[in-house]
Amino acid sequence: MLEVAGLAVSYGTIPAVRAVDIDVGAGEAVALLGRNGAGKTSTLRAVAGLVPARAGHIRLEGRDVSLLPAERRARLGIALAPEGRAVFPGLSVRDNLAMGAYSRRLGRAALAREIERVADRFPRLADRSDQAAGSLSGGEQQMLAIARGLMSAPRLLLIDEPSLGLAPLVVEQVYELLAQLRTEGLTIVVVEQYVDVALEFADRAYVLEKGRVALAGRAAELAAAPELVETYLASRSEGAHA
Repeated sequence: MLEVAGLAVSYGTIPAVRAVDIDVGAGEAVALLGRNGAGKTSTLRAVAGLVPARAGHIRLEGRDVSLLPAERRARLGIALAPEGRAVFPGLSVRDNLAMGAYSRRLGRAALAREIERVADRFPRLADRSDQAAGSLSGGEQQMLAIARGLMSAPRLLLIDEPSLGLAPLVVEQVYELLAQLRTEGLTIVVVEQYVDVALEFADRAYVLEKGRVALAGRAAELAAAPELVETYLASRSEGAHA
């Protein structure tokens, strides 16, 4: 589904990703782990087309999308639920969902059907469809960010720090939803600060350190050898925003 080979990303003269290789199979859930500054968010943003790749290739189902703008990648099936949710606070829940379908160029009737279809997965959002997104709880905003991503009918969903700032019970609800999406065949790549949660959810994981892949393997195997993972990760209390 997704092949990232030799990816490098820089902000000015500062390298954020140096040489990352990642493969994600269709229907897989893959976790990206690492300390602050490891390059996790930059990798997701490069895949989505929000930051340019200085070197390397990004292929979606065999097609090189490295030079395509973000909108074209969205139309090909890549969606990103960004760190911090990034909902449009002054817009209603319904309008936020509509923004997620922008790349599909749907007519009014088709857009209304898509909003209803996606909202059916999120009863709390459906009940608040006319409410301003900025007035939602953190958990509801995270659900809205995921729902907005689903509005583009993606084949690959990228999610950055879905548990950030959320209570454990809400984190559990978010991952129950992601698990359901995975069983339906959606391919998911998640950046996550909570290692145990990520490894329980994912099929495989990559641990990034200083912009490179330092460790990779089956999630169950990495979870069974926590001393290896802890060598490359910050403690839970430190969090992660890279």
